[in-house]
Amino acid sequence: MNIAILGAGAWGTALAISLSARHRVTLWARDAAQIAAMSATRINQRYLPEIRLPQEVHLTSELKTALTGAELVLVVVPVSALRPTLQKIAQLSAPVPVILACKGFEAETAQLPHQVLAEALPHDFSCGVLSGPSFAMEVARGLPAALALASGDGDFAKRTAQSLHHARLRVYASPDVVGVEVGGAIKNVIAIAAGVADGMGFGYNARAALITRGLAEMTRLGLKLGGHAETLGGLSGAGDLILTCTGEMSRNRQVGILLAKNQALPDILHQLGHVAEGVYTAREVYRLSRKLGVDMPICESVYRVLYEQVPVAGAAEDLLNRLPNSEFY
Repeated sequence: MNIAILGAGAWGTALAISLSARHRVTLWARDAAQIAAMSATRINQRYLPEIRLPQEVHLTSELKTALTGAELVLVVVPVSALRPTLQKIAQLSAPVPVILACKGFEAETAQLPHQVLAEALPHDFSCGVLSGPSFAMEVARGLPAALALASGDGDFAKRTAQSLHHARLRVYASPDVVGVEVGGAIKNVIAIAAGVADGMGFGYNARAALITRGLAEMTRLGLKLGGHAETLGGLSGAGDLILTCTGEMSRNRQVGILLAKNQALPDILHQLGHVAEGVYTAREVYRLSRKLGVDMPICESVYRVLYEQVPVAGAAEDLLNRLPNSEFY
């Protein structure tokens, strides 16, 4: 299959490497200088400096070139760039199946990626979403990982999952687009809180409690938006949450650790050099939870630390001093 992967960040590059063993892959980035450097060295120096790109991966900064002949398009850009990227696809391409591999809510609209796609692309484009516990570096190295591919068209989800699936990147079909996307978005916010807890030395017990209660928050909002509980307990929900809250390669967890050291957010983001989606998702999750009346105290605390300059220690104490409640309600 001819696959166009749009976005040459860490995840887009890792998917290009992983899928090139079975498919003809073109990796696109809008930055011509980045593509030129990658073509010369076969290394994505900024995002995956330790991994060589196979010769089978074709590189281009021309979107029309990437889309020509594509039988499947994977969009792996930050959510902030999703709408304009989809609009360009609509202008340059005949209807082709599109899979979204980005996580978060669009700023201001609080729309999930599939909702943005529904507005930006004509209805004759088949679409799905791909998410799950997957650090890019490990996928690029060929270490085993498992993802969920969701679409409202069950047959399309099964066919596409089967096409992308291989022994080191297992892909499972799902009918629950909302559940898969909500899990992929909210886990980044909870991971910031987990990083704060780790940075303050709260210990493993606190981390386990925070992950579990974070899963409860994720599930409450996911169900309110139409997702399924089993999805939120699966790969793209609990699985991705556990990885992002515990893994040393988690950028969002690193944001929390540095916040616990009283570093300023602009300095943290500059130091990371990569997008930490949880920082932007926290604002939209806070607005959405207030609008829908969904109780999300951990996400709210992260929002207040990031956007209302509430001291980290104070936010942590407020969470710890909340009145007890029933575990499930």
